[in-house]
Amino acid sequence: MAFGQSDPSVVWLEKLSIGDIPSVGGKNASLGELVCQLGSAGVRVPSGFATTASAFRDFVKLNALEPAMREHIQCYRSGQETLQDAGHAIRELMLASRLPDDLADQIRSAYGLLAQRTQSRDPAVAVRSSATAEDLPDASFAGQHETFLNIRGEAALIDACLRCFASLFTDRAISYRETKGFDHFAVALSVGVQQMVRSDLAGSGVMFTIDTESGFPGVATISAAWGLGETIVQGAVNPDHYVVFKPLLENSAARPIIEKTLGDKAIRMIYAEEGGRQTRIVASTLAEQQSFVLNDDEILELGRWAVAVESHYGRAMDLEWAKDGSNGLLYLVQARPETIHGGLGQASFRRYIFKSDAQPILSGVSIGSAAASGQVCLIHNASDIAHFQDGAILVTGNTDPDWVPIMKRAAGIVTDRGGSTSHAAIVSRELGVPAVVGTGTATSILRDGQEITLSCASGDKGLIFEGLLDFTVEDIDLSAIPETRTEVMLNIADPAAAFQWWRLPAKGVGLARMEFIINSLIKVHPMALLHPERVSATDNRQIQELVRGHADPADYFVDMLARGIGRLAAPFFPHPAIVRLSDFKTNEYAHLIGGDAFEPHEENAMLGFRGASRYYDERYREGFALECRALRKVREEMGFANVIVMVPFCRTPAEADRVLAVMAENGLRRGSDELQIYMMCEIPSNVILAEQFAQRFDGFSIGSNDLTQLLLGVDRDSELLAAMFDERDPAVMHAIAEAIRKAHTAGIKIGICGQAPSNYPEFAEFLVREGIDSISLNPDSFVKTCSAIAAAEVPAP
Repeated sequence: MAFGQSDPSVVWLEKLSIGDIPSVGGKNASLGELVCQLGSAGVRVPSGFATTASAFRDFVKLNALEPAMREHIQCYRSGQETLQDAGHAIRELMLASRLPDDLADQIRSAYGLLAQRTQSRDPAVAVRSSATAEDLPDASFAGQHETFLNIRGEAALIDACLRCFASLFTDRAISYRETKGFDHFAVALSVGVQQMVRSDLAGSGVMFTIDTESGFPGVATISAAWGLGETIVQGAVNPDHYVVFKPLLENSAARPIIEKTLGDKAIRMIYAEEGGRQTRIVASTLAEQQSFVLNDDEILELGRWAVAVESHYGRAMDLEWAKDGSNGLLYLVQARPETIHGGLGQASFRRYIFKSDAQPILSGVSIGSAAASGQVCLIHNASDIAHFQDGAILVTGNTDPDWVPIMKRAAGIVTDRGGSTSHAAIVSRELGVPAVVGTGTATSILRDGQEITLSCASGDKGLIFEGLLDFTVEDIDLSAIPETRTEVMLNIADPAAAFQWWRLPAKGVGLARMEFIINSLIKVHPMALLHPERVSATDNRQIQELVRGHADPADYFVDMLARGIGRLAAPFFPHPAIVRLSDFKTNEYAHLIGGDAFEPHEENAMLGFRGASRYYDERYREGFALECRALRKVREEMGFANVIVMVPFCRTPAEADRVLAVMAENGLRRGSDELQIYMMCEIPSNVILAEQFAQRFDGFSIGSNDLTQLLLGVDRDSELLAAMFDERDPAVMHAIAEAIRKAHTAGIKIGICGQAPSNYPEFAEFLVREGIDSISLNPDSFVKTCSAIAAAEVPAP
């Protein structure tokens, strides 16, 4: 809206737009923009109003506050006063002052109109601070100013507005402005007053329109907890975590929820009706802790809102939402720019490489993608932060804005509680300090002065190691990666790390190993879920803990596997993602929870009951049916039609027929809904009878590890024969050349997903000369091998 000489001191949200930041601050201007521009997209915003920046300046002028405020700031800068003393003195001056009569009258009048709108005598409202230098693209001011919830009545509202004014000079706000170079007296504060959403009866949380760690723009990430959302921001709970793949939301039938992690949500914040308090903390019930806050329809609705808001603003956004337990509806209650990744280019990224395979002693949610080493500085209470030592690893229960002055002096941060949208997470990202949050037990396991290393370089799982581990830092210049005619794809094993590679110009995922997903996410043998009566009591207890939130243990396997596949298929969508069916060996399957009850002992598991031979066998047929259900879910329900299914270790054409028949029985029929089925070309019979296999499959992918092992008779795991295991052996290269020729003669695609092209540039050059269609590489060798491929594609002079 346009403000003139007779500007009102209070403006309704629906009269505001994003251009009004100088008048009502970023938070309130953004809420007005949502109300005016996105209501037609179904985005709901609670009704409310805002005081103006000019009203704040009138307050400061009326009470003649500025000279004394400037004096305290100068004393702080010169060292005559501590930050705490200066901030306290300024706030006391402001709290001892009064609002201008006109402002107070307009607030009361607007509150009365809000009561009429909501048909409530004394409606409960949220009173939030919105600074004119807040929620800018390069400065979030997260948690710097105060919010007051469940405020009822005119007197309480006037008092809350005064306290919001005073919060412009919290210690953390002063410190932040000093760091960012903002003029304290050029910033004004607007107060937003909104109808309280009854999320105390339901739940609330935070949503980003981007992956907060990798910057991957294809997803919306949602945190959710029971009750009011302050517990999430404060890091007081480990919330539910949901991830939605945004491009597939354009298809109204798709349900692309690619992660749905249950948090413990041990407490909830609710309204308090007695004793003068506005809110109080209560313990969550066991049923609440074991239930998801949002159902799938609600997750998808928030995902669509994320797309609408991000599209409207043209940048990544940080949103807060709440669910009203009285009517079951979702609302957006805040919207601000995402300040870490939203404005960054994509020309390069940094990766951290550890030189040893140490075992972590703790894990949690990874914040950032860096690593750090140092001594633990264990602090339980904010009153003790003066004891923090520069460059140490801060270990605490959780942080709030009072901790910011020491957080920026830390090499790394570790907390017991909190998720990816907690205060510790948000501030750590902005400061560029790696953090592992929500570990559960860091303060009880780690000792003050202990040397540790924390790594956030493995996707969304943060790891903590004993001692000072050695690591190197590599900067990858994406502009230096040449284009190639050969399709260069990625081998990705761990769904947790899939997003970190999205900037690489890969043409899809050439190998996603299903057994890695089962091992890292599911952890349970599928037959143990179907036949718990055959599993030990100890294993059954572990299974019951893992399947919390799922009514049927089989659904746990299907949902987790489908979502893991979805995470792997998302970063390079719509390019293909080739998912290999499970290829555990019996000794590997036995290590899964409950696995020893179903797996026989084999002297040579490498050549035993593995790959295709399991899928139609009665000993595993039911487990394979669950794999097929997961693939159907990811393709048909979630919408990832780019997923191609690949059959490993298929010994004969007759076995191929049996596997394809079982897959068809389970709803995976080749050609139906454009389903392509590939086969691993990794057994000598696959090369010798390639023409027959090509009649049954849409493509081949050469597995050079197993093919080398079986052609040379060398156990690939044998240390004694390691020198003889070489994919460059003439016999192996001859077989690969034959496979490529026969595949092309049959009119099907052929690629390679083995290790050899990553290890040997000359091997990649050989594949290009033979005309291979695609080469799938490990991420750490992508840049180097792309250069070798491009060089090989240049014709000799």
